[in-house]
Amino acid sequence: MFVILVYDVGEKRVGKVLKICRKYLTWVQNSVLEGEITEAAYKRLKIELKRVIEENEDSVIFYILRTTKYSERETMGVKKGGEEIFL
Repeated sequence: MFVILVYDVGEKRVGKVLKICRKYLTWVQNSVLEGEITEAAYKRLKIELKRVIEENEDSVIFYILRTTKYSERETMGVKKGGEEIFL
């Protein structure tokens, strides 16, 4: 499956969250990562994030796409992070 992950977490946890997410997905822009991921890796990612985030303060959103066949990505302005994977 293809996942787009966006997060908004407390300043003290940003580095930890990014480090965990980069083990599984490609960083694209501040607080945004994406990539192909297996079901098992997706479950591990969520377990690791749950240990770090404060559920009453932080937000992590997963957009799950079963296929990227009908999607595309268009970027305006500065290109950050990985451009090798596109929507």
